[in-house]
Amino acid sequence: MGYRSIVLVKQVPDTANISGEVMKPDGTVNRAALPAIFNPEDRIALEIALQVKDRHGGEVIALTMGPPKASEILRECLYMGADRVYLISDRKFAGADTLATSYVLSEAIKKLGDFDFVFAGRQAIDGDTAQVGPQTAEKLGIPQITYVDQIVELNGKVVTARRRFDNGYEIVRSQLPALLTVIQEAAEPRPFKATRLMTYKSAKSLMELEKMVEGNPLLSREDLRHEYEERGLFIPTLTMDELKLDESRCGHSGSPTKVFKVESVVLAGGEHEKFEPTREGLDRLITKLMEDRIFG
Repeated sequence: MGYRSIVLVKQVPDTANISGEVMKPDGTVNRAALPAIFNPEDRIALEIALQVKDRHGGEVIALTMGPPKASEILRECLYMGADRVYLISDRKFAGADTLATSYVLSEAIKKLGDFDFVFAGRQAIDGDTAQVGPQTAEKLGIPQITYVDQIVELNGKVVTARRRFDNGYEIVRSQLPALLTVIQEAAEPRPFKATRLMTYKSAKSLMELEKMVEGNPLLSREDLRHEYEERGLFIPTLTMDELKLDESRCGHSGSPTKVFKVESVVLAGGEHEKFEPTREGLDRLITKLMEDRIFG
């Protein structure tokens, strides 16, 4: 029968070495100051969606909300095996928190029509909130299964999945359509397919085509768009106007979360005391720890 899966992916700043120096005065990340990467757990979500397609047939659509540069990860989605990709981009979406982001994503998903699955990573490394997936499911009015590490069974319109926790597992069954957020351990993402990389490395969004036209009177944006659409290399862009969104629920104005202060915490060593590996040294260590109220 096949399943139609929509995968929410995100291009994020590489936060491995983030500091206060890359934060803007309004508390948001200055993304231009950090290299951009494919959010790791979102790549896993795409892999799970592709596995569902491999086993049961269907279609995989990748969807990202971000600046024009986010087209980079949509091309990676195509390299892995996604059938279609969409960029959600508009200056009015800037500064969105999880509430505003989930509103835009849910409306974009509705525009794409019927689906069986929405897959997403558990959380993005630039926020670590794990809220966008559940909030999107709530706005879509569909069930959600979070922290998924395995789809145990797919039987018609019922999915059985395993949720993983620090202290064990939980088996959950849900009717479809449903939203599933997956964890890093759920799968190993497949490598890019060489044939697809060669095919889709030239895929472009409308904004990227506009840049190609700039300063070149011999090129027409509409002609280029028509050419790329015919070749299957056009990445559609969904804007606020196309989605018919309520502007008060988007970007800064639709984001109740406000960051008032950002501090870069640096742990520095102070004075230290050496304890000999003897019974007397151990007694002194225990006494010291009790005096400092570390335990006891």
